[in-house]
Amino acid sequence: MQRVKAVVNARHSFQRVVFLSHQRCFSAQPNYAPYEDFQDQVLVEGRAKSRTAILNRPFALNALTASMASRLKRLYESWEENPDIGFVLMKGRGRAFCSGVDAVTLCDLLNEGKIEECKSFFETLYKFVYLQGTYLKPHVAILDGVTMGCEGGISLPGMFRLVTDKTVFANPETQLGFHPGAGASFYLSRLPGYLGECLALTGEKLNGVEMIACGLATHYCLNARLAWIEEHLGNLMNDDPTVIESSLAQYGDLVYPDRSSILHRIDTIDKCFSHETVEEIIDS
Repeated sequence: MQRVKAVVNARHSFQRVVFLSHQRCFSAQPNYAPYEDFQDQVLVEGRAKSRTAILNRPFALNALTASMASRLKRLYESWEENPDIGFVLMKGRGRAFCSGVDAVTLCDLLNEGKIEECKSFFETLYKFVYLQGTYLKPHVAILDGVTMGCEGGISLPGMFRLVTDKTVFANPETQLGFHPGAGASFYLSRLPGYLGECLALTGEKLNGVEMIACGLATHYCLNARLAWIEEHLGNLMNDDPTVIESSLAQYGDLVYPDRSSILHRIDTIDKCFSHETVEEIIDS
């Protein structure tokens, strides 16, 4: 228990490092609808003082496509320049926030020899990740449901990360023969102990409570309360981060990892994943 408390306390130092930037993936989900309207893949909800980007490919767990990355980048750039917009939110439609990039489509492009299209996608994605990391306005990412792969890069750099009892977070890229990308090496390396190395190499899942405990998320609430929080945020006429934080905390819950949590095995994780090579880690 003392070790878990130390992990919980360490989250504050992680948050201070990650959010200095405000001073300024992968998914096995196929593309089920090749003829869908690209404009509808990212919807926009406008309120008096805010804008919400809604990832809208629920049939594919909101797996990110090239057109989605490009649209998100354009939207966020325009919102940052608009003085009438005080803060920005991002969420997913359906049972996922985002399951990573549309890996099947990328694989098809590679098999067809369309290397430049793949390069263009990752260039656009990483430029958007950089934009998120240097964004000048408060950002609220609602990480409800499946939250995997490159989603970390498009959400975790933001000022506020709200998780729920439905959140399932992971970096499963190594299981697909890839590596955690889109900023993962930044936020994973700043987790307590060697937890980041463990998550990166194994694809181990975290729930919302565990994300709070290790500092990946800033606020927690039950899925049933999300509608209240979103309505309250939408009615705000103030973009002061402290006001936004208070609004999130108002419906939040104080939670701690249960006995089955990976965080209760942090000593073993540190012992095994502190080695220099993968071979040494496996042998340990």
